[in-house]
Amino acid sequence: MINIVVLLSAVMKKIQVGFLLSYDYEKLKLSIPPVYKEADAIFLAMDQEQRTWSGKRFEIDAEFFKWIKDFDTENKITIYKDNFYIPTLSAIQNDTRERHLLSIKMGIGNWLIQVDADEYFIDFKQFVETLRQHDHFLVNPKKQPVQIAGFLINIYKYLDEGLLYVNKPTKVMLATNYPNYKRARNSKERVIYTDNILLHECLSRTEAQLKFKFENWGHNDELNSEFFDKWRKANATNYKTIKNVFYLDPTIWRDLGHFPSQNLNEIKDDIKHNEALRLTPIFLQKKNFGQWFKFLKIFKRSKINFESYF
Repeated sequence: MINIVVLLSAVMKKIQVGFLLSYDYEKLKLSIPPVYKEADAIFLAMDQEQRTWSGKRFEIDAEFFKWIKDFDTENKITIYKDNFYIPTLSAIQNDTRERHLLSIKMGIGNWLIQVDADEYFIDFKQFVETLRQHDHFLVNPKKQPVQIAGFLINIYKYLDEGLLYVNKPTKVMLATNYPNYKRARNSKERVIYTDNILLHECLSRTEAQLKFKFENWGHNDELNSEFFDKWRKANATNYKTIKNVFYLDPTIWRDLGHFPSQNLNEIKDDIKHNEALRLTPIFLQKKNFGQWFKFLKIFKRSKINFESYF
């Protein structure tokens, strides 16, 4: 008789990477290659009617699908089409729902990684090695839900020469073993912070592209009213004087920095050698101890609460 445990081990504990295929699909040509070699499978979730979370239609050039076919030499990429727009839900609710359905498609029992189209891993192999240190969380995911977080270096604006970026990394939820998402990629479970860094091209677009993005994403009703005025003014000369620039709560991004190049490979190299952008072991230890202690308290609060929580 086949050993069921061995069989399950063979089909689970994979590195499954999911992307959302929408209006910014061209950016996938930059975000898929860094993860391709180390991923066991890659899933691209696309609304079957090509609608955004707000219901607006978008078009995808046929050339993109040709690029996928030519690039996917190991047959790792699956395009997953489904109904991801429910008119009675808000944009953020549709966002959360699509990510949940995508993770279910990827398969509970594996590491379920979700990367946005405009996020580029600096070292995905290192991230996979980090996940493998926590494979025990895949044995019974529902009883041990965790999130694995990394950090983003956020590009703020392209200039004629170089670009502006936010000079403090921001956390991002990258992987989970159990996708009971509460808001977008955040399941509100225990977080394990890691020193993995991604480059985030969130705002490095034209003003028209940014306005379309803000109208059609999950936070479209939360935009900071002063955002565009500061974004238009920022340049290589005055960037140090412009403060509080985040597009939602402005104080989340307090200061800007400047890269003299727009070449992604050169920027990645600069990040690796930039002391101000490094995540120290002490910083990560404090963050992870805080999470461990927080969820230990949840456990101790009462046996009934613990059992219902997990």
